[in-house]
Amino acid sequence: MDNRAEIQDFLSSRRGRVQPQDVGLPGPERRRRVPGLKREEVALLAGVSVDYYARLERGQLRGVSDQVLEAIADALRLDEAERTHLRDLAAAAGASPRRQRQRPTPTAKVRASVVTLLESMTVPAYVRDARFDILAANQACVALYDGVLRAEALPLNLARFIFLDARSHALYRDWDEVAEATVASLRAQAGRDPMDKPLTDLIGELMARSHPFATAWAKHDVGRHSTALKRLRNAEVGDLELTGDALELSADGLTVIVYTAAAGSADEEKLRLLCSWNGSAPRDDAVVHHGSHVAEHPPAR
Repeated sequence: MDNRAEIQDFLSSRRGRVQPQDVGLPGPERRRRVPGLKREEVALLAGVSVDYYARLERGQLRGVSDQVLEAIADALRLDEAERTHLRDLAAAAGASPRRQRQRPTPTAKVRASVVTLLESMTVPAYVRDARFDILAANQACVALYDGVLRAEALPLNLARFIFLDARSHALYRDWDEVAEATVASLRAQAGRDPMDKPLTDLIGELMARSHPFATAWAKHDVGRHSTALKRLRNAEVGDLELTGDALELSADGLTVIVYTAAAGSADEEKLRLLCSWNGSAPRDDAVVHHGSHVAEHPPAR
């Protein structure tokens, strides 16, 4: 991403959604030409000069103190994910020219012990990297996703699947919500690592090929979801309402997504039947994965 353009668009979009009365300022006496706060109002709330805030909104965040960033975040009423994104953008603005060059980040490997973890689970689970590439999934998850996660299909990029594969509309009953959350998570990751070339290539591809993606991307929303309710449709057991929890493997740069149903619910019974019909008990072939993305030994510490 163009760091300065991203900063400008992010700050102006957040400013545009806050009304003066939301932050204790007098409401406008007449209709404004643009929605939300003016730059001078953000500067007043953050305790900085108008010229200084205007410079920041033009993308010049290099060297800005944490205190000023927090004051701006408070003025714009940013949530935690948005505050983190603003700090990431500021960090990228201050990065050295060498770090700013785009680089082909290597794909993370799934350690053998993580594969064993997936094998031991009797509920659906998969492993993905920061770019939403699904690298491995247990048999219960293969069954839940109606064969989308076959071994020969991995690694499968979840964002491409959602926006470019018609099967995603059949799988996700709340497709619009899932799509927007995926875009928000991708933007947050792009802010954390703007020089990840495969990630920026993925975003560029989806911008060109998917109007819904381009529309959602233009909103500049960011998010980080550790848990979410997922409403899925499965050919074998019908509609399911599950909780998806994200378990971070921070040392590996990977995330394990685990699906569970509420105890004692009809969804739990459906999930149990789905898993039993598709043999989710631990065995040698209980996990599908792309072989080149599985590490035989743990990385050196």
